[in-house]
Amino acid sequence: MIARSRIGEAVLCMFGDLENSIKSDTSKNIMPGGAVHPLNRYTMNYLELACEYKDTLEHIFKEHLKIERADSNHRPGHPGEEASHPPQNNNGHGQQDQSPFSAQLMRVMELLESNLKSKSKLYRDIPLCSIFMMNNGRYILQKVKGSKGINESVGDVWTRKKSADLRQYHQNYKRETWGKVLGCFKDEGLTVNGKVMKPELKERFKSFNALFDEIHRTQSQWVVSDEQMQSELRVSISAVVIPAYRSFLGRFSQVFTAGRQTEKYVKYQPEDLENYIDELFDGGTGKKKS
Repeated sequence: MIARSRIGEAVLCMFGDLENSIKSDTSKNIMPGGAVHPLNRYTMNYLELACEYKDTLEHIFKEHLKIERADSNHRPGHPGEEASHPPQNNNGHGQQDQSPFSAQLMRVMELLESNLKSKSKLYRDIPLCSIFMMNNGRYILQKVKGSKGINESVGDVWTRKKSADLRQYHQNYKRETWGKVLGCFKDEGLTVNGKVMKPELKERFKSFNALFDEIHRTQSQWVVSDEQMQSELRVSISAVVIPAYRSFLGRFSQVFTAGRQTEKYVKYQPEDLENYIDELFDGGTGKKKS
């Protein structure tokens, strides 16, 4: 009994050390381009390896909990001491039967998520904050789906919730980055009594060109390492921006005098935008679309 108790204490100490390493990681250094943070890789790899011994750890945690409960029952003046143990939370399937080991694993992942959210706030660029959370959230989800042990512990409800969080970060990024760009294509203020106001139209094209140039310059340096997520982002951006630009171009480009004036203000064709959007999120590798 004593030997088993010591084994349990040693295992709990290991996970306690992991928790402390997450809590104590308060570094203000940001990951260039919003890439996956090393703390995330370390923690998820640790859990992935631990879950290769999930059955053994489940047994150790249950046995240790029994021993501590027995000790507390024999300790006068300490009723309810077991409340300090990991709670038997919902297991992700609507049942209150989460094991002590699964509760411990969930606690580690909650601490990790909280730490990552704090780190995301270090970015001054709000869209980059969303990219950072997308990168790290996607990494966690892929690790969970690739590990039977972690997947069983967190449950389907947790996985669906994190997938929904990723979609929300995606929408936040698009709104913060491309909202002003789409505002350039509104008809309001461009016509008076049915006549196109050429100076305002010139400003719209100049604003769009400047905004798009800055986005491309900045966000081609950002990182989205998961190829599927990178592709989804680019397709999503193209689906919103290119049709709106093509429509705006079709309605108003003929207002300019053909030749040098058109070339001065109409810097991009829709096909150009597609090529440049396909250069976003590659970490500045300079890959061009063929």
